[in-house]
Amino acid sequence: MPGELHLDTPAVGVLRLTFANPQKRGALDHAILDAIAEAVTGIDDDVRCVVVRGSDGQFSSGYDIGDIPDDEFAERAEKLVAHPFTGAIDALEACPVPTLAALTGHTIGGGLELTLACDFRIAADGIKLGMPPAKLGLVYSHTGLRRFLNVIGEPRTRELFLLGRYIDAGTARDWGLVNAVVPAEGLDAQALDWATELAANAPLSVRGNKRALRALLDAEGELPGEVEQELIALREACFRSDDLLEGVRAFAARRPARWTGR
Repeated sequence: MPGELHLDTPAVGVLRLTFANPQKRGALDHAILDAIAEAVTGIDDDVRCVVVRGSDGQFSSGYDIGDIPDDEFAERAEKLVAHPFTGAIDALEACPVPTLAALTGHTIGGGLELTLACDFRIAADGIKLGMPPAKLGLVYSHTGLRRFLNVIGEPRTRELFLLGRYIDAGTARDWGLVNAVVPAEGLDAQALDWATELAANAPLSVRGNKRALRALLDAEGELPGEVEQELIALREACFRSDDLLEGVRAFAARRPARWTGR
């Protein structure tokens, strides 16, 4: 059963997107990702802030690739990550008004990168955050890695991606990965407070400053074409590897992976 995205307007000028995929711990599937992209593309002028949140005490366990059959894994897993995930990320980053992610539960893998496409992140106390590619056998996208480098710098990005350990919300705040940590029962109220304040600010100023910040970030450190192609090739090869399939299966079964290096 596909995930769902629910839209509501809890305050003047605030559009709230709540995604639900409770059977898969908030995993991001085609339905959720396409709906997010559609919701934040070409938003109405009366929307001044967008809030993205999970449901059922969850945020997201990442890409929905665990149940893909072995004989279809490489093609379908890469397509999910390459198209609807990138589309949702790009749409959030291009959204002209401020975006805020309310981390309602554990926020892992692609779910965490999704929050980095938002301008602000507020986390519920007690949740875990992490990037498990090293535990799965996945070569992460260079565009995704750059988002982490921009937010938390090189040493912390190495910790997340090469060690693959999960961190708690307090550590994430200390790293600058989230802006604030609040008790779980107060998360929605705090997110709405921030969103209401953002929506009340001068719209031309907010939109203009957000556009300038995005332009400055995008202009820094463009990769040479041949290096970018090399990184893309590395990533594409990992989707065809035995190790990625083994990593995903081991992760789902909560057992140690048996790596072969192939």
